Amino acid sequence: MVNLYLGFLLLLGVERIGELVLSRRNAARSLADGGVEVGQRHFRAMALLHTAFLFACAAEVVLFERRFPGALGTFAFGVAILAQALRYWAIGTLGPRWNVRVIVVPGEAPVTSGPYRFVRHPNYVAVVLEILFVPLIHGAWITALLFSAANAVLLYVRIRTEEAALGAAYRAAFAERPRFLPGGKS
Repeated sequence: MVNLYLGFLLLLGVERIGELVLSRRNAARSLADGGVEVGQRHFRAMALLHTAFLFACAAEVVLFERRFPGALGTFAFGVAILAQALRYWAIGTLGPRWNVRVIVVPGEAPVTSGPYRFVRHPNYVAVVLEILFVPLIHGAWITALLFSAANAVLLYVRIRTEEAALGAAYRAAFAERPRFLPGGKS
């Protein structure tokens, strides 16, 4: 089971590299269209966290000889797959506007379709679920706890930076939508 889990982590790593290629292309397009980038300082910390995350998942499982936790691992795998689906729904909805940086093109209306009909930050919901459940697939609970806590701190900064940069049109479009959970508070 360990080899299957490590293979899954490898696939996630390859997927992230593909996302970075797409992100770089989309960011260049947004900047060429007059986009302005904000939040560069916290971006470095976020990139480091996400890179270290996959390595920590593997390291904890191998070094502490974590066993596959049966039903919990199967459940965690299911949630991780649903998180991937949510991520790609968000990416597909944003289309060429999606990237891993905070780049705002003046005059662009906020995207309110797809998963954005329900919550302000569906991609961050996917990231939260992934960081919590991917390690739990193979019992790496220390990684799940530590990286979830670190991610919460980074998202606190990131979301405030992003929402401030998106401005009044964003605030008006999303005034009645919760940040993370449908039916939750704004």
